[in-house]
Amino acid sequence: MPRPRMCRFVGFGPQANYFKPAGIRITDLDEIVLPVEEFEAVRLKDLLGLEQEECAAKMGVSQPTFHRMIVSARRKVADAIVNGKAIRIEGGSFTFVGGRGRHGRRF
Repeated sequence: MPRPRMCRFVGFGPQANYFKPAGIRITDLDEIVLPVEEFEAVRLKDLLGLEQEECAAKMGVSQPTFHRMIVSARRKVADAIVNGKAIRIEGGSFTFVGGRGRHGRRF
């Protein structure tokens, strides 16, 4: 039996939770689901430019765990861009820092 997944700390929720290519109907699109903790990993590393160790500390995970999250998130985003898929940001195992939100909140 695998270990239960620990909650990751998230400091920012997405302002939009769905992105799709222009000019294609939603019913004709494949969809990628990006968990909120992977969204946060991309925000910290790629948008804010923090080092992996600092990102991992902010999210309350180890550096190898953060590395796995960022690799997974980047692969999903690249797949969506290259293959014209929609991205839905939702779910995951997380809690907002500062108590603004609840564990596992769906967007």
